Amino acid sequence: MKVLIVLTSHDQLGNTGHKTGFWVEEFAAPYYVLADAGAEVTLASPKGGQPPIDPKSELPEFQTEATNRFKRDEALQQKLAHTMKLADAEASDYDAVFYPGGHGPLWDLANDPNSVTLIENFYQQHKPVAFVCHAPAALLKVKGPDGQSLVKGKEVTGFSNTEEEAVQLTHVVPFLLEDELKKLGGIYSKGNDWHSYALKDGLLITGQNPGSSTAVAQILMETFP
Repeated sequence: MKVLIVLTSHDQLGNTGHKTGFWVEEFAAPYYVLADAGAEVTLASPKGGQPPIDPKSELPEFQTEATNRFKRDEALQQKLAHTMKLADAEASDYDAVFYPGGHGPLWDLANDPNSVTLIENFYQQHKPVAFVCHAPAALLKVKGPDGQSLVKGKEVTGFSNTEEEAVQLTHVVPFLLEDELKKLGGIYSKGNDWHSYALKDGLLITGQNPGSSTAVAQILMETFP
């Protein structure tokens, strides 16, 4: 089984002067779920090379068993430092795709034409597509086979308005993910803030927040025969 993980290349948190990127737990937890199950995992990002890590995700209060394992895993750190360019990724080479979140995807993956085409190709090839936290932003311009928004009429989740408010970034982010998914006709729902909540609607798998990362990866694994 071959899985592509797509990470953000965006490192600026709006006009705040602060850094952002991908959230470590949302990469590490799914990576180990997949790799430990025997999946061959390839990493990609829009710019290639080292994707930016959200510095807040490295704070002590956000560490988990998976993030601590990642810190000790020099081989994975080297792999992460040399992600392939997203433009070079072909859906036909993989069995599934997984997008970790962090605030970065709101700026780059939400608008990246290579990402849009890649997700559409995975879906058209009847392969699962999975997203956690802010990563469902990568779905906003994706069309389904019928030409409608891929999320229209599908059960989806993602980082909620109340969680965005809790981290005080409501007026910094370019849009509120919950609102955008609803505007596109997605059947949005959420669990309690900061608790694991993941949904599967056909080939589309989404998770609400960092704590949902493991559940999304497990659901992704369960979609394989």
